[in-house]
Amino acid sequence: MTDIDRTVVVLGATGQQGGSVAAALRADGWAVRAVVRDPSGHRARSLSAAGVETVRGDLSDPESLRAAFTDAHGVFSVQPNTGQAGAVVTNEDEVRFGTTVADIAERCGVAHLVYSSTVAAGPTPTGVAHLDTKSRIEAHVRNLDIASTIIRPATFMETLVLPGMGLDRGRMSFLMRPDQTMQFIAVRDIGRIAAAVFGSPERYAGHTEEIAGDALTGKGLAGHLAQAVGRPISYGRLPTTLLEQDEALGGSAALVDSGRLVGRTNLDALRAEFPFLLRFDRWLAGPGARLLAEALRPTDTGIALR
Repeated sequence: MTDIDRTVVVLGATGQQGGSVAAALRADGWAVRAVVRDPSGHRARSLSAAGVETVRGDLSDPESLRAAFTDAHGVFSVQPNTGQAGAVVTNEDEVRFGTTVADIAERCGVAHLVYSSTVAAGPTPTGVAHLDTKSRIEAHVRNLDIASTIIRPATFMETLVLPGMGLDRGRMSFLMRPDQTMQFIAVRDIGRIAAAVFGSPERYAGHTEEIAGDALTGKGLAGHLAQAVGRPISYGRLPTTLLEQDEALGGSAALVDSGRLVGRTNLDALRAEFPFLLRFDRWLAGPGARLLAEALRPTDTGIALR
C-alpha cells in the first residue's frame, strides 16, 4: 500500500481509547491522522511529537470530518458520552456524532471503519441511557455500505484505580458483589486489538468482537490490589444508598447482576488470538502502576466512577 493507503484517522486521540489506538497503529507502521479540537493543545502537541498528524476538527462539524477522512484507509470511531466524568455531551449528541462519523466515512470511500462500543450493547435495551447509545450507533453502522468492525470492550481496568475509590483508606468498592465475576480490559490492549483489526480486514470486517483481558471477582480484585500495594485491601459492593440515588450506577449494578455488563468472552481463545492481553496483576505492575500510586494518595473525594 502507498502511504496514503496506510493512513488511519483516529477520533478521540487525546483521550484514553483513541490515544491507545494511535500509539498502537504507529507502532505497527501506520500513518495516523488525529482529529483534534486544538492542534496547539498540550495533548495534541504530544501526539505530533510521537509522529501523529494532527488536524483541526470537531464531531459537531461534518465538513471538518470530511476533510480529515479524505484519502484515509481507515477510521477509528469513539465518542464522548454522558457516563464520563465532566461530560458536556448529551446522549443524543453521542448518537448523532457516532452516526455522522460512520456516514461520512462511507461517503469518503474509507475502506475500513472500526467502532468502539461496549460489552453491554445488544439488540435489546439495557435501560442505561449512556450504554444504549452504543447499540443505536452499532445498528446504524451495520446498515451502511462500508466494511466495518465493532469492538465491544469490557470495563476498563483503569476505572478500578480512579482516585476517590477508597484505596487510600484500604478498601475498594465497585459494581459486582464480592463473589461475582466481571471481565476487564486494559485500555492499552484496546489500542493493540484495534491495530490488529486494521491490519487484517479480511479477518475482522463485518465482525463484532467482545474483548477483555481478565476476569475477576470483587475479592480477587482486592487480592491483587493488596499484593500490589503490600497491605490489606477489603472489598465491598458500592453502597446500596449510592446505587439507589444514582440512576446510572444503579442501572449498571443491575446489569452486572443480570450478566449483561459482566462480559462473557472466551478469554482463553482471545488470548490465543491476542497474546499481548494483560491480566490485572501484570497491568498493576506495568501500565497501571502510576494510576495505582495516584489512587493511593489521600483524598477527601468520594466515589469517582462518574
